[in-house]
Amino acid sequence: MNFKEALVGRRSVRRYADRPVGREMVSSLIEAAEAAPSAGNLRAREYYVVDRPELKAALAAAAFGQEHVAAAPVVIVVCADPSRSGRRYGDRGEIYSIQDAASATTCLLLAAFDMGLASCWTGAFDELMVRDILSLPRRLVPTAIVPIGWPAETPPTPPGRDMAEAVHWIEG
Repeated sequence: MNFKEALVGRRSVRRYADRPVGREMVSSLIEAAEAAPSAGNLRAREYYVVDRPELKAALAAAAFGQEHVAAAPVVIVVCADPSRSGRRYGDRGEIYSIQDAASATTCLLLAAFDMGLASCWTGAFDELMVRDILSLPRRLVPTAIVPIGWPAETPPTPPGRDMAEAVHWIEG
């Protein structure tokens, strides 16, 4: 698969086959996430890998009842570390760490698709609940809950966007 195929083919999948995802595959996904760009190469992000059913169910509840979170064999919670970036960038460190985490999440999703796995970037959740469920250190900010599994559905291609609406050329 080439990169363009991964970009165009990846979908948010919310139904997973009853098939485990091995630790080696998850490690490979996190390695791909860590290859993402980061401000000052500080990699101000951390990953919490969850496969315990009771914790996945709690994360689904924290995600306002999005059951696909509990249904996936593995859930990866991506967290930003503003203090790590802040040591170099001061107040801008907060946004840089969130950008770092978002960049890593994107790479994680693309790597999952490339490996034949399904995923869904879940961004709607109660941050305080997620912090409590995972006993996160105060310095971390959860930015994405990413269920990972083998696909049990193939969502259709969503409608495209008129690029004239999105792109603004400023020419000299």
